[in-house]
Amino acid sequence: MTTRDTVLGRIRAALADVPASEGPDDVPVPRDYRRSHAEPDAVAQFAARVADYRATVTRTTDADARVTVAARLAARGLRTLVVPDGFPAGLLPEGGGWTVLRDEPPLSVAELDAAEGVLTTAALGIAVTGTIVLDAGPGQGRRALTLLPDYHLCVVREDQIAGDVPEALGRVDARAPLTWISGPSATSDIELDRVEGVHGPRTLDVIVVGGE
Repeated sequence: MTTRDTVLGRIRAALADVPASEGPDDVPVPRDYRRSHAEPDAVAQFAARVADYRATVTRTTDADARVTVAARLAARGLRTLVVPDGFPAGLLPEGGGWTVLRDEPPLSVAELDAAEGVLTTAALGIAVTGTIVLDAGPGQGRRALTLLPDYHLCVVREDQIAGDVPEALGRVDARAPLTWISGPSATSDIELDRVEGVHGPRTLDVIVVGGE
C-alpha cells in the first residue's frame, strides 16, 4: 500500500457516515473565531506593512492623487507604461514623457516584457499582512500585465483596505483569478541570498488614496 492509498483510505473512513445526498453547503462551519487582528488604524497599518516588504508607500488625498501618481512615475523615469482598461481617467497623468500601452488587443509577451512598468488599481488591501489583492477587474487587467513589467505602481483606496485575511476573503469573488501581492517579487536561493524580480516586478510603489 502506498502513502497515497493510506491518505485516501483515511479520508474515506472519515466520510463513511456522510449521506450521499449531503453537500458542503448543507453543514454550516462554525466561524466564531477571531476574524481580525488589525490595529484600530487599519490604513496606517497597511501602509507600514507594505513598506516592510521594501515597497514604497505614499498616502495622498483624492484631490492630490493624480499629481502623486505623476510624481511617482516621473521619479522612476519610465518611458513605456502599461495601463489596463478601466483605470480611472482622473488618475492618469497627462504627458510625462512616457508612452502608454493599452492591452487591447492583448499585448504580446515580448511587448509586456519590454514595457518598463504597469499602472493599476487593486481589488483590495489587507492591513495585517500588507497584501494587495488583484482580481483582474477594471483598472487591473489580466495577470500577465502585473507579472512581466519590472515596475508596478498600484493605487489602493483607503475604503478598499480590509483588516485581516478572513474579512478580505469575504470581499472577493473566489472564482476570480486572484493575485496576492506582498511587496516586490523576491525569493532566496539555496544559500538564502535574496534575489528580487524573478517571478514579478522588482519594484513596487503603492499609493493609498483617501480623505481630504
